[in-house]
Amino acid sequence: MPFADSPQREYAAATEWAAGRALDALTGAEGAALPAADVPEPQALLAADRVLGPDVFAPALLTGRPTPPEVAARAAEAFVLFPADWSGVHAWRDRATAELLARAGHPVAAESPPLPPDPGEHGWQRWSVLMAQLCCLALPTLDSPVHQRAREHPLALARGATRAMLRRDHRTATRLVRWLAWLQSVGTPLALELRPLLRQLALTGDGTARTALDLAVAERLAAA
Repeated sequence: MPFADSPQREYAAATEWAAGRALDALTGAEGAALPAADVPEPQALLAADRVLGPDVFAPALLTGRPTPPEVAARAAEAFVLFPADWSGVHAWRDRATAELLARAGHPVAAESPPLPPDPGEHGWQRWSVLMAQLCCLALPTLDSPVHQRAREHPLALARGATRAMLRRDHRTATRLVRWLAWLQSVGTPLALELRPLLRQLALTGDGTARTALDLAVAERLAAA
């Protein structure tokens, strides 16, 4: 394995670890003691928090339990250590993270990213892939131009989820179903039934903690 690949592999493993802990907190399975060897190195864990973004706070937003102070403080440190690039549409993830950090008592500098595209600019296939990449914004109490785009185009999201299922791209399908569940939770009519999709995805997931977290969030939103 080339040495240059080591940080990326370490960060990817740390992201899976952090997603697993967020999933445990969401499902009430947290509290089990972990071997010290299993806990990522501090910098890798900070990088993982930046990748998860708003999902660091997902358990609190979906259960009403507060985010542990040490978790919020670590997310704030990560935001400073790995600064945001505010020039692209993916910066909406960081804008949401900054908002949630401020609510938790850790205000950080944030800017307004460019307006997100809509299906008319990119076609529903490419747009739905982009929205899948921003699925961590599909959480209660968050709102932004990205959420407005989702409310304006539920059919494009449904088409994207169906296409991903047919292509057996379960990660993308789960992320788009998460958006559909969020739409249902805010009262937007959908063009398909969520429950069969959720059942199928629970059986055919890709086995990663991040996808399991997306699915658990979707199930919570669908049940709201």
